[in-house]
Amino acid sequence: MNFQKKFASGEFVFLAEMNTPKGVDISEMITNARRIKDRIDGVIIPDMDNGVMRMSALGGAVLMRQQGIETIIHVYGRDRNKMAIQGDILAAHVLGIQGILVVRGEEMASGDHTDARVVDDLDEEGILRAIASLQKGIDLAGFELKGTPKFVTGCTLGPYKDDDGLERVITAAAKKVEAGAGFIVTPPVFDIDRFSILMERLKPLNIPVIPTIFLLKTVGIARYMATYEPGVFISEQTIKRIRQAPDRELECIKIAGETIHALRGIAQGVRIVTLGWEHRLPTILEYAGI
Repeated sequence: MNFQKKFASGEFVFLAEMNTPKGVDISEMITNARRIKDRIDGVIIPDMDNGVMRMSALGGAVLMRQQGIETIIHVYGRDRNKMAIQGDILAAHVLGIQGILVVRGEEMASGDHTDARVVDDLDEEGILRAIASLQKGIDLAGFELKGTPKFVTGCTLGPYKDDDGLERVITAAAKKVEAGAGFIVTPPVFDIDRFSILMERLKPLNIPVIPTIFLLKTVGIARYMATYEPGVFISEQTIKRIRQAPDRELECIKIAGETIHALRGIAQGVRIVTLGWEHRLPTILEYAGI
C-alpha cells in the first residue's frame, strides 16, 4: 500500500528523508535507498536544504522512483519564481512523483552560495494555492491546462518557544490547510508527553500529523538543539543517557527507534531525518520494531 492510501485509510506512514548528492555520484543515495526500500512507505527529498547547492529534489525523486520507491519532494519559493514553481510541479506529476511538501526555504547565510539571489515570489500559502489551482486545471495566470496533476500535498508546522508562539504557528498551519495542505509535518519530537499535548491542539485541523524524528548523533548536537532550537525539548535525562552510554552513536539510534515506536499510537506517521547518516536508517527501523 502506498503512502497516499495509508493517509486515506488512517494507517501509520513511515517516511525517510534523503538528501541528494552534491554532485552526480548517486551511488551512495541508491545504496541507502535499496537498504530500506521494503521497510518504508516513501522518501522525502529536500531541495537544496540549508542553502547548500545539490542535485535538485526533482532529480533525486526520479532516482527513487527508478528504485520503486514513492517520493515526496520539497517545494518552496526561495529559489524559483511562480512560473518555475508551476512548471516543476507539472513535471513532477508527469515523472510519477505523488507527494509535495511545501516548506519555507532556509536563509542563504548558512549555505554555500551566500550571494545567490532570493526570489520568494510565492510564500507557503501561495504555493499551496498554486498547487490547488493546478489540480483544478488552471494556472496562476488563469489559463486552462491540458491535463491536470494530482498530488498528496503537505505543509510544515513552524517552530515555537512558548504558548504564544504555539498559537501563532497553529493559526498559520490552519491557513495552510485552508490553502490546500492535506497533511502536516511537525518539528523534531523528543518528548512524547509534550507531543501528545500538541496533537490535541492540532486535532481541529482534521488532517494527518507527521512528527519528525531527528537522529541526534552526538551529545553536542543534543545540547545545541536543547539550547537554541525553539520548540525542541530535549530533557537533561536524555542528554545524560547519551553522554553515559558506552556507544553514544548507538544510543542516539536507540532513542530515535524508541521514539518512533512510542508515536505509533499517537500520530499517523513519522518523518525520519538523519542528515547524512542515511546508512543508519535500517538500524533505526530495527529499534523501532519495523
